[in-house]
This record gives sequence, C-alpha cells and structure tokens, in this order.
Amino acid sequence: MISVKSKTELEKMRKAGIIAGNALHFGGQSIKAGMTTFELDRIIHDYIVKNGAKPSFLGYGGFPGSACISINDQVIHGIPSKKVRIKEGDIVSIDVGAYIDGFHGDTAYTFPVGKIPEDAKQLLKVTEESLYLGIEQAVVGNRIGDIGHAVEEHCTGHGFGVVTKYIGHGVGRNLHESPEVPNYGKPGHGPRLVAGMTIAIEPMINAVGADVRVLKDGWTVLTKSGSLSAHFEHTVAITPDGPVLLTKPTL
Repeated sequence: MISVKSKTELEKMRKAGIIAGNALHFGGQSIKAGMTTFELDRIIHDYIVKNGAKPSFLGYGGFPGSACISINDQVIHGIPSKKVRIKEGDIVSIDVGAYIDGFHGDTAYTFPVGKIPEDAKQLLKVTEESLYLGIEQAVVGNRIGDIGHAVEEHCTGHGFGVVTKYIGHGVGRNLHESPEVPNYGKPGHGPRLVAGMTIAIEPMINAVGADVRVLKDGWTVLTKSGSLSAHFEHTVAITPDGPVLLTKPTL
C-alpha cells in the first residue's frame, strides 16, 4: 500500500532529509586519499547522531555500517572497512539515511577523488543528469514508468547499462515502502503519482552492461563486467507545485 503523507509528515520528512543530505555533503567533503572507508563512515555516523537522528542503515537487515560506501566497480551496499583505503582517482558512492521523529531521509552521491579519468567523469555526469531528468517526471498525474523511462533513455542513449536488479522505492516511516521505483520503464505505466507521495529516485548506472554480482559478504554489489558504476539519489515529495527534494543539503 502506498503511503500518502500529510503536510505535517512532509515537514518531518524534510527534517530527516536535511540531516541525511547534510551528512552526505559533509562526508563527501571529508573524503581524502589514504583514509579508510571505516573512517569515512564514522564521520557520517557522528554527524547524524550529533544532529539528533539515527543512521537509518545501521543494523538494517544486519548491515554493520552507518553508510554504504561503494568504490569504483562496486554498485551499492559497500560495507565500511578498516582495511579498504580510498585512493586518488577512485570514484566513491556514499549512500546515507537518517531517521528522526518517526521518518527517514535517504540520499546518495558518487564523489570523484582527485583527478579521475574522462570516462569516469562522463559516467558521473550522465548518471547525475538522469536523476534530475527522473525527478522532472515526478509530478502529480504522471506514473512511475515516466520516471524510469526518463532515466533509462538518457543513460542507455550514452551507451551505459541501467541496473535492473536494484531499484528506487517509497520512503517514509519505513526506509523502504511502496511503490517500487525502477530506473527503467514505459511512459504512462505503473502507479499514478499523487500529492503526498514520497519516493527515492536512485539511478544505479554501470559503464558497461547492466549485470551485477554480490560478494560473499551478502551485501556488496559489483558490476559483473568489472566496469565503473555510479549512484545518485534523492528522496522526493510529490506536491501540487511539482517535485520537492527532501534531501537537498543546507550546508
């Protein structure tokens, strides 16, 4: 069942979204070559807690970190580690959730570390563009398929692979709610968007191919091709005045 939020609930979601968005922004600013992903995770954890919220991901389904930190060919769900060091030229995807006053905010961004190759720059550029093209379709009266189609058309048009095994989702009192929000689809298909719906739109785009595999840790998802992958995400509210980014940072 799709949850439609009241004005008061949307205000609470914006509070959670700001903390998540700011934690993500602060985490991105803190990335340095040589630091471990565990150190980066602690920075994000401490920011969320300092602002009165709880990391949505910590303990979720047994996940051991406060943020998912995925490097290069890791698509999503990378586990923070004291053994993994970030290097110059890496691309680092950080996925952050914050929970406060009964609601979650969920957001992600892929950060370049220093100078990165031109093909990596293009992947990040196109993936981020596809997120905002999807958001443009998140208007009252449209359907979920309109969002996915916008993402898919843009990314495949640049020769990239759209991950289909993992998708966006509703967000609210639960971190994952209905409806499912794929990064592919047909215009005019799927659930109709109504004011008060809140969804996470999150393109996960591979440089080569759509196929993925999961490590033995049961969490970390990698591209099957070994190519780079990018991930961008915002929690978005559907309103009569158009889409509102609930996870837009204020820092």
